[in-house]
Amino acid sequence: MNISRRFFSALPFLASIVSSFAQNTADVIVYGSTPGGFCSAIAAAREGASVILLEPTAHIGGLSTGGLSHCDSNQMRRETLMGLFDEWHRRVVKDYTDRGLPAPYDAAKKDSAKWTFEPHVATRVTNAMLKEAGVAVLTNRYLKSVTKDGPRITSLVTKDGAFKAKVFVDGSYEGDLMAAAGVEWTIGREGRAEFGESYAGKQYPKAKINISGFDDAGNLLPLVAASDAGPDENGDKNIMTYSFRLCLTRDPKNKVPMPKPAKYDPTRFEIARRMLQAGTKVGFDLYPLPGSKIDGNNSIHGQFSLGLVGGCNTWHSADEAGRAKIWEEHKQYTLEFIHFLNTDAAVPKQIRSKFAGLGLCKDEFASTDHFPPALYVRESRRMKGMAVISQKDIIDSPEKEDAIAISSFPIDSHDCQRIAQKGGGVINEGTILPVRVPGTGLGYAYHVPYRSVLPKAHQCNNLLVPIALSSTHVSISSLRIEGAWMVIGQGAGVAAAMAAKQGVAVQNVPYPLLRERLLAQGQVLVLPPLPQKK
Repeated sequence: MNISRRFFSALPFLASIVSSFAQNTADVIVYGSTPGGFCSAIAAAREGASVILLEPTAHIGGLSTGGLSHCDSNQMRRETLMGLFDEWHRRVVKDYTDRGLPAPYDAAKKDSAKWTFEPHVATRVTNAMLKEAGVAVLTNRYLKSVTKDGPRITSLVTKDGAFKAKVFVDGSYEGDLMAAAGVEWTIGREGRAEFGESYAGKQYPKAKINISGFDDAGNLLPLVAASDAGPDENGDKNIMTYSFRLCLTRDPKNKVPMPKPAKYDPTRFEIARRMLQAGTKVGFDLYPLPGSKIDGNNSIHGQFSLGLVGGCNTWHSADEAGRAKIWEEHKQYTLEFIHFLNTDAAVPKQIRSKFAGLGLCKDEFASTDHFPPALYVRESRRMKGMAVISQKDIIDSPEKEDAIAISSFPIDSHDCQRIAQKGGGVINEGTILPVRVPGTGLGYAYHVPYRSVLPKAHQCNNLLVPIALSSTHVSISSLRIEGAWMVIGQGAGVAAAMAAKQGVAVQNVPYPLLRERLLAQGQVLVLPPLPQKK
């Protein structure tokens, strides 16, 4: 093999890529480096496209590198999560074993074992895969606007310049590029009649707490949304709560003291105090991680936890400064709540001891003072695209003719609002406790159709939307998980590269050829049989 000849023969090709990137142009531009975004970018690059990945913040990887380190795929059909998802996890494990450390899990075994890792390892693997694929990654490129020629996006304008491409992928949690491009979208929850969904409308799976949600003057207590949730069958503009996935430790060698909140008002937590006095679950979930670390998560079964219920409803419409303000409000709430759990006399000793001594990790998130950089945006805008995934498509009619991925996380929504009832009692509304195949710990496996990531052609014909895809609130409660977004993102990335290469609208990519390339990249597209009951 003549290595020098191969190297120099590749120079013109490499030079063209460098020149293209230098001019802020590429075959494919992906906006947003969420799990679906970075997988879209890698998949498109591996199909031979030049790719620029634009991230509006300084953080690459979304929640996969931002604190969500207890992988939720233990509730999914892992045998269907192959391609880049499988490669990413195998490389995470290899990162440990290459350093002489025990493998944190067996990525080759597609069972329901817990898969856990450290954020800095996930970051290292993600960055390496992007670099190896030849993706140009640019951070702090917050979207300002787009320019269009008819239904075609011609450029994406950020606060730091404009970028041109043949095809665009919206990899943001919020569907920001989709919205800026004039694609139709929705926010919040549908009514039950709109798609015939039993889990739509208002949901009350948690018990009413026999306490008052009002102060002595009859005003709502802090952290209570309303005194009336509205008719049970109706939808609304509320979305499930956001929170941080905390990376914590008790190891004195690696512990950074938990920051004190900038201000602390104990009256803000009166509702939590009353819940504790009533014997209600208050606190958050703790999952062990490698490196003597702990993943702290909002408790879906708890009545008061890390989620700032109602605090995220305007996130999607806020500009960069507005989102920074909402982010800080969630951080302030998080630090105040942890301070409450550690200091308030109403917190029982056994609960206080559970959360005592926890600190942040010295070797994680150094650029943000060890606090997680990514807010857990569980749900935001959803496109009104060529096909809408609904509850029926998950449970009753899972097979589609144009599948680009298989999803299988349980339908699972966190609280949307906390209601103080005028006749007495407080109740959390909006939770959908995990909907699984009966007798199993797994969600229903179903196809994600290509049409669900496509806008209607007259609105935009060179954009794919794998994260804020066309779905109802009920179905996004299943689709909203990193494992699903990674495989859907891979499907969108392959399609984007094909559309750019062939010079066709994304709606006109031939599905048989797309399926062929998806299979070549390791995607699984055949639905598995229902799992056996335990």
